[in-house]
Formats: sequence, C-alpha cells, structure tokens
Amino acid sequence: MAHRGVRGESEAPLRRSLAAALTVGLLTAPTGAGIASAATRSGSPCTVSVPYTAGRDGYDTFRIPAVVRTAAGTVLAFAEGRHDGAGDTGDIDVVLRRSADGGCTWGPLTVVAAGHGNTRGNPAPVVDPRSGRVVLLTCFNGGGVTEARIMRGEAAPGLGRRVFVQTSADDGRHFSVPREITGAVKRPGWRWYATGPGHAIALRHGPHAGRLVVPADHSAAPPAGSADTGREARYYGGHALYSDDGGRDWRLGFVDDSYDGRLNVNESGVAELPDGRLYFTARDQNGTASPGGHRLDAYSADGGRTLSRPYAVQPGLDEVPVVQGGVLQPSGRRAPLLFSGPSGHRARRGMALWGSGDAGRTFTRLLTLSSLPAAYSDLVPLGGGRTGILYETGERGPCTRIEFHRVTLPRPQG
Repeated sequence: MAHRGVRGESEAPLRRSLAAALTVGLLTAPTGAGIASAATRSGSPCTVSVPYTAGRDGYDTFRIPAVVRTAAGTVLAFAEGRHDGAGDTGDIDVVLRRSADGGCTWGPLTVVAAGHGNTRGNPAPVVDPRSGRVVLLTCFNGGGVTEARIMRGEAAPGLGRRVFVQTSADDGRHFSVPREITGAVKRPGWRWYATGPGHAIALRHGPHAGRLVVPADHSAAPPAGSADTGREARYYGGHALYSDDGGRDWRLGFVDDSYDGRLNVNESGVAELPDGRLYFTARDQNGTASPGGHRLDAYSADGGRTLSRPYAVQPGLDEVPVVQGGVLQPSGRRAPLLFSGPSGHRARRGMALWGSGDAGRTFTRLLTLSSLPAAYSDLVPLGGGRTGILYETGERGPCTRIEFHRVTLPRPQG
C-alpha cells in the first residue's frame, strides 16, 4: 500500500506574485442575488446567463453541470435533469443546451440520455481533436437504487453502476444512442462508479497527443470478514479511463486503490499542464488526513496510464468544502491553472475562482463570483482571454439554478 502524505508549505513569494499578476483587470460578474439576465446593458458584453432553472422544462431540479466548447465555437452546457426532486436517485436524464454566442443566450433544452425511470448522469464531455466529434461519457443505475445501497453491494444485476459513451458529429445537435463500455473500464469488484463529473480532456502534447482522458472514481467492497462492512465510504478510490481512437475503444489508466481511509478520492477533474503532464484534482470524501474537506491532487507523466505520485492533500484549497470542483488549463505558456469551487470551507456557498502559477503546487484565490449558496461547477475556455464558469447556485440553495459566468483574465505582461 503506497503512503499518501500531506505536502509542505507553499512558497509565499510565488503566491504573492501570482495574486498581483492575476487580480488586476478581472471582469467579475455581479455578486448579489437575483442574477437572471443574459446580458448587461445594451451594447455591453454579456457576463451572466442562466441556462437551467429549477421547475422548468418538466424537471424539478437541474444539477451536475459540465461544459465544453466545440471546434465550431459552440458552447455545450450539459446537466442532469431530475424529474423526482433534487436527490441523486430516481428518474434522471442527461440534458443539454447549446449556445452559439459564447454563453450569452441558449437554445432549447434537448435530452441526450433519457433515464426512462432510471438514473443517467455524471456527464463527462470532451471534443475529439481529430474528428471534431463531441464524445460524452455518462453513468447509469436503477432509479430505485441509492449510492449507499450500491456501495453495500445491494443492487440487483444490471441495476448497479454502468458506464456508457455517446458521440455527436453535428456540433451537439444530435447524439448517438448510449453504448455500454462497462466491461472495459470497471473492475469486477468495484461497486460505485462515477465519471467526472465535468469535462474530460483531449491531450495536446507529447506521444499521446489526441488521447481522450476521463477522470473518474469508484468504490470497492470491504475485504471479506472485515469489520468495515458498514464503512464502505473509506473504500473510495480514483482512476482514469482513456481512448486513443476518438472514443471507440476505452481502457483503464491508473487506479488509486489504497483504500486506507486517510484520503478518499471521489469526484475528479483533470487538466493538461503546459509541460504535458496531467494534473488530477479530486474531492476528498471525509478522509482522516484532510479534516475540513481539503482537496486532493496527483500528477501523471504518461497520459494518465500511471500516477507520478499518489494523491495528496492540496492545502492551498482548504477553503473548499466537500464538493466537486472544476479545473482548467487555458492555452498559453504563462496562463495559470484554474480551479473553481465554493469558498465557504464547510458550507457550500461563495463560488470562487483560484489560480496556480506553479502547475498546481500552490493556489491563490482570484475572485469570488457571488456570496450565494453554490455547489458543483465546470470551466471552459471561450477564447480571447475569457473563461466560462458553469455552476449551481441560488438564493434558497445551490439547486435553484445553474448559471454561466464569463470572466476575463488579464493578458500576461512582458
């Protein structure tokens, strides 16, 4: 079993330099309640839009945002459309809205993967650079089976967690029927399984350029005869799956399987750093080594097949509670690695954006988008130095709506 430790203190001069470089000239969205318009005043560039609002389009709640920008420049905002309520179990579809103007306005809602009484979710989209097709991975389980029951091994055959892939060849207007790939990417002893949620990536550098990499997590059964039978949560682990042929065939990459309860790798994101390494960030599901819900991270130098070091606590993001987060490496040699998530420490509120100028070793908070309740998020490059943030928020709680904010980062000096 590999030892997974906590890293040392960050370098204060580097953090101060990064903060000074990145907090000048930020275009921030309004921070008050009731943000609903697609644009600011006439003639001004839009900053905030709302693609999903609870209670509309036949759904009780929308959750679990994921976003990509296609080769044609269309922004695709995926979510889970939950018919029965805000809970994670029940009749849940994967839905999509498209924007042709960078997230200012949105087309009609379409259903990409219908639950038909079961649960479809955890969207993890990526654009294949070779074909331009949109590739979408999602998960399935029976609509009456909770995560806790699945982790206890109580799901009937076929109703546990399964993995599917779909593609779109027309800029997200239509998607193929979900095709199951569970046998290629899920080990027989695993119980829970979740892709992302949030965008996956296509590698741009090195010998694996073009590879599609999807971050994921899983749970394993406690060992036979173990006293941990009722403590399945400590058996969470992370892994990656990848495709070298545009999403047709899939393989398992690295697998984090220490299951020691110190660090419980859960919902994950990935970014490709300028030097070609992959940076994985993960939610820690109440591991004993990171009280307060600190983030975990790891690196891969071989396209996600193995980890350069095991997951460790990322102390620079200790304001983030136990929740999924977004990660993005914008293009450009000096562009910072970005992370999005709530900043309320133990409370899901105050969606914020952090930046790292040292490949994820340290992070500095750049801005806070709002003081409202907030939860899951995803990030997308919009071009021209702009970044899009798709996230859950609302006055009465984070499941009220999913907003899209356009943020402009300053151009590097020198």
